Amino acid sequence: SRLSVPSILVASAKSVPLALSSNTKIISRKTRQRVHTLGQPFCSRTYGLLTLDTCSASCGINLPQQVRFSHVDVTNVPSFDGYRLKSTRDTNAVSSKTEVDRKVFTYTIAFAGTVMATTTAKYAVKTLVQTLGPSAKTLALANLEVNLASIPEGKNIVVKWRNKPLFIRHRTQDMIDQERDVPLTALRDRQTDEERVQDPKWLVCLGICTHLGCVPIADAGEFGGYYCPCHGSHYDYSGRIRKGPAPLNLEVPEYKFLDENTLLVG
Repeated sequence: SRLSVPSILVASAKSVPLALSSNTKIISRKTRQRVHTLGQPFCSRTYGLLTLDTCSASCGINLPQQVRFSHVDVTNVPSFDGYRLKSTRDTNAVSSKTEVDRKVFTYTIAFAGTVMATTTAKYAVKTLVQTLGPSAKTLALANLEVNLASIPEGKNIVVKWRNKPLFIRHRTQDMIDQERDVPLTALRDRQTDEERVQDPKWLVCLGICTHLGCVPIADAGEFGGYYCPCHGSHYDYSGRIRKGPAPLNLEVPEYKFLDENTLLVG
């Protein structure tokens, strides 16, 4: 049933009765003159716009009727077509018909961005790796030739290779026989002497202790080969660890004999 309301209602922002009849008159509070007469009753989900004065009346389910000011002075809405894709500017066009054009543009931008990002990342990683890697001077010394004719029998020399000390020992026959008679059970890092040398007379290994990286002393220690003064690691004439905290034998780099008196390391 419809509520009976006065035929004249003063417009305000306060709540008014739930239903308005078709004969309800709305009066402007400012001018005290009639600005609109409702042509039909207000129902739920309907709105009435008062064009003669900047007021509007609306209602909804479980909501009281209200009369409020409305911004009716904004008549020129700006156009945003300049920001839209050409394929979407036609408001009457079906979205499925412009889908291909829109996806081609989107995928093109995504592909171009991916290529640029990949190229930038590759350049950054390459620059970083080159910075952290060895210098050009070190790379130039990557391969080292050594004249073996200048090394007396039984002596050990130290040369610099890739900024590391390199031991080259000219072994005597007694040294060779001594190391080849050592049983593998007596070794911590089990390697035979044959596995560590290409020519029995020449031992080539890095002069870096496998414990903490100190430089061992040649012709010292209990086994006559090398001795690390930092923590007391003893190596034999084959560069194998025999006593002390070092876990591994001295490292043997890649090398080859160019001729009888020339050694190429690296």
